[in-house]
Amino acid sequence: MAAEGGGKETNEIKTQFTTREGVYKLLTHSEYSRPNRVPFNSQGSNPVRVSFVNVNDQSGNGDRICFNVGRELYFYIYKGVKKAADLSKPIDKRMYKGTQPTCHDFNPLTATAESVSLLVGFSAGQVQLTDPIKKETSKLFNEERLIDKSRVTCVRWVPGSESLFLVAHSSGTMYLYNVENTCGTAVPHYQLLKQGENYAVHTCKSKSGRNPLLRWTVGEGALNEFAFSPDGKFLACASQDGYLRVFGFDAAELHGTMKSYFGGLLCVCWSPDGRYIVAGGEDDLVTVWSFSDCRVIARGHGHKSWVSVVAFDHCTTSVEDGGGASGEPTAEFSGSDEDFYDHIHFSAGRDRANSTHSQISKRNSTDSRPVSVTYRFGSVGQDTQLCLWDLTEDILFPHLPLSRTRTHTNVMNASSPSATAVNAIFPSGTNGKDNVSNSSTGANTPNSLPGTLPRSNSLPQASNPAGSGGGASTPNSHTGSSSSGSTAAAVVTSKGGGIIDSALIAAGVGKFATLSLHETRKDRPEKEHKRMHSVGHIGSKSGDKLSQLGNSRTTPNKGDMAKTLGTTLCPRMEEVPLLEPLVCKKIAHERLTVLIFLEDCLVTACQEGFVCTWARPGKVGLLSSQNNPANSPSGTVV
Repeated sequence: MAAEGGGKETNEIKTQFTTREGVYKLLTHSEYSRPNRVPFNSQGSNPVRVSFVNVNDQSGNGDRICFNVGRELYFYIYKGVKKAADLSKPIDKRMYKGTQPTCHDFNPLTATAESVSLLVGFSAGQVQLTDPIKKETSKLFNEERLIDKSRVTCVRWVPGSESLFLVAHSSGTMYLYNVENTCGTAVPHYQLLKQGENYAVHTCKSKSGRNPLLRWTVGEGALNEFAFSPDGKFLACASQDGYLRVFGFDAAELHGTMKSYFGGLLCVCWSPDGRYIVAGGEDDLVTVWSFSDCRVIARGHGHKSWVSVVAFDHCTTSVEDGGGASGEPTAEFSGSDEDFYDHIHFSAGRDRANSTHSQISKRNSTDSRPVSVTYRFGSVGQDTQLCLWDLTEDILFPHLPLSRTRTHTNVMNASSPSATAVNAIFPSGTNGKDNVSNSSTGANTPNSLPGTLPRSNSLPQASNPAGSGGGASTPNSHTGSSSSGSTAAAVVTSKGGGIIDSALIAAGVGKFATLSLHETRKDRPEKEHKRMHSVGHIGSKSGDKLSQLGNSRTTPNKGDMAKTLGTTLCPRMEEVPLLEPLVCKKIAHERLTVLIFLEDCLVTACQEGFVCTWARPGKVGLLSSQNNPANSPSGTVV
C-alpha cells in the first residue's frame, strides 16, 4: 500500500492517517458490533447510529455507548482506548418486531450509575423512553401513531431540561414532548401560534396537559436532522428541500437561512462556540455558515458522494492567544466574524450541551499581533470516506485590517403572535433557559465578496481536480439505499437551469486550494465501488442523467434553484472560498453513518454495524500493542 499522502490510490481500507498533530490509529480491539462480529446485511435498513453518555461511575470507567443495527439496539460499557471491547457482555440488548430503531439520545442531566434516560425513535413513528441499566421501558409516545405516522429522523433532549425532548419526522414536522404528559387517544387538534416563511408553529388544543406541546412544520419534504446551539437557545434544521433554517427556539423566530448547492441537506452541526454552522448533504459538499452574518463563508469539497454526518472537534479547535482582555463565555455575539479571539478553552466532555462555551473577547486595539484561529471539523459520507477539515483565520477574517461594519443578510422576521405565548410552554424550572431575543431585524444589505478569495489552510494532500465540485445525486429513500450522490457536476445555473460543467469546479480547486494537484483522475483506478458514487461521477453521459434528475422528487425545481443561486442564500462556487480536506481516507466497506469526536479518540460507524475507535495521537494507551492486522475484520495498516 502507498504511504500516507502518496500519489497511488488503492481501494484498500486505511487503518491510520496523519495530521499535523500526529497519527490517528484504528484500535481493532476497541471495535463494537453485534456479538457475533458478522457484518450486517444493511440493504433496506435504517442508518446505524451511536449515542454516548457518562454516568460518573466511581470506578473511572463511566462511559456508556448505545448503537442500533437493524432491528437490534445494544448498550455497552465503552472502554475506548483503555481496554479492549467485550462484546459478550452487553448491559442491555433489545430486538424490536415490526419496526426498527432509527435514532436515540441520552439525557446527560439525569444519568447516574444506576439509571439513564434513553430516548429511541422508530421507523414507524413511535418514540420510546427506556432505561437500559434498569432494563425498563417507562413510556411509549405516539404509540397509536395518531400524532405522526412517518419515520423518526432525529430525537434530542432539550438542553438544560430533564423532561422536554424534540422529535423530527420524515414528514417535515417536529414535535415538542414532555415526559410527564401523556398522549391522547384521539388525533390532536392544533392552534396556530407562529407563522413565517416556509414554517409554522402550532400548540396542541387541550384542557389538560398532553403531548405534543408544540408542532413545528418546517420547509418541504423530510426534516433530516436538527441540532441545538451550544447554549440551547437556537435550533438549526437541515431539510430535504435543501434549506438550512436557524430558529430562536423559545421564541420560535426564524434567525436565518441557507440553501444547499444542490439537493437536500442531510446533516448539520454547530461550532463549539456557536459562531458557525456546518451542513452537508446531497451536493457532496460541506458548507460553512456564519451565525452572526447569516451567510455562507466557505464550502469544502472532498467527498465523492452524499455527506451523511458533520461534526466539530472540540479538542482540536483552538485559538492561539494574540493578546487582549479575557471576555465572558457566551454563544451570542454582538460583533461580526472579524472580532478576534484572545483565549478559548473547550471542554473535553462528551455532552453536547455542556462542552459548548468559550471565552471570547474583542481584539485589543493596541495589539497588532494577529490571532491564529483554527476550527477543526470532520465529515463522513456514503462514499465510505472520512474527511477532516481546518477552518482558519484566512477564511474567517478575509478583510484585514478590520474595517467592515457588521451586516446581517437574509434574516427573515416572522409575522406572528407575541413570543410570550411560546414562553407559556416552558414553565419555570422546566427548561432552564432564558428567553431568546433575536437581534436579526430590519432590512439588510448583502455583504460584498472579496476580490481575491482566501486559500484554505491544509496539509499537502493528493487531490482530485477532475472530480471536484458538488454533484447531482440519485434520489434515495430516507432509509438510505447505498446508491448515492455525485461529484462530477454541480447545480443548476443560469439559462433554463443548465448544469455547471465539472471543469468550472476543477478550476475552482486549482484557484482556491493550496493542496497539491499532481494527482489526476487518469492516475486513479477506473474500477470503483459504483454504489458509493453518484450518477454524474460514474456515467459517461452524466449530462443526460443529471437532466433527468431535475425532474426527480428530491431535486428542487429549476426555477427555485435559479432564483437562489448567486444570492446570499446560495453563493456561486467562485464567490466563496473552497476548502480541501486535510485528510480524506476510505475507512469502511459500507457507507459511513457516524462521526463523534471524544477527548482521546474519534468514533466512526458504518452500515455494516461496526463501531470503530480511532485513538488520537499519543492516546493509544493500553492497547498500543494490539496493532496486529490479523485482528482487523477489514483493512490493513497504512
